[in-house]
Formats: sequence, C-alpha cells, structure tokens
Amino acid sequence: MRRTTFKILGTGCVGLGLVGAFLPLLPSTIFFILAAGCFARSSPALEARILNHPVFGPPVIAWREHGAIGRKSKTIALAGMAFGFGVFLYTSQPAMWLGVLVGVFIAGCALFVASRPSRPPKRPANQAMDECSDQP
Repeated sequence: MRRTTFKILGTGCVGLGLVGAFLPLLPSTIFFILAAGCFARSSPALEARILNHPVFGPPVIAWREHGAIGRKSKTIALAGMAFGFGVFLYTSQPAMWLGVLVGVFIAGCALFVASRPSRPPKRPANQAMDECSDQP
C-alpha cells in the first residue's frame, strides 16, 4: 500500500513537472525533485529514469547532493515570486495585514532560494590528488 501511494504521488509529480516545463510560471524542477523522492521509496527504476534524464536529472542531483539551485533557476524563481506578489497586490488589493503577511511569506521563500549555493562545492585540489593516489 505504501509503495503504491508513493508511486502514484511520484507519477503525479512527474505530470506536474512536465506541465511546468511548458508553462512559464509553473516550476518543473521542484516536481521532479519530489517525484524522485517518492520513487526512491517505491520504484528505484523510475527514480533512476529521473536521475539519468539529460534535462531534468542534473538539477535533481545537484539539489539532492548539495542543496544547489542553478543561477538561472534562482533568477527565474525570484522574478516569478516578485511578479506573482505584484499581481496579487494589484488584482486583489488585500487588506494591509494580508498584504504584509503574504509579503513576509514570499520574502522568506525568496531568502531561502537566494541562500542556496548556485553550484556544487569544488573539491580541494589535495583531496582530488589523494583520491588519485589511492588507485592501484
């Protein structure tokens, strides 16, 4: 039952990720990250398909191993948050408390995204040399 539930959730996340690949304001990578997590608990073969995908695999691996978000993805995410908040303010004209509440929430999300590394950390040169010297 548990494996089936995770497989269904993973499949739904893949579907949302595919839709997000074509719609400008819907992110795709986060759904593939979630799908890989669900498939890790239900279907290693489907998880491997995501991780080995030439387009969607590298960002999922960078997130999983290093918590990294690419610079271009960060820029798009932050611009999308700012645009979405602007549209929210303009179209709904919320009460001051609600506008501030939503703004604080979006700012927190933006700070989290901005604080992630843009690429995996580089290994020190001496570590790479040590690994090579261990080879027979």
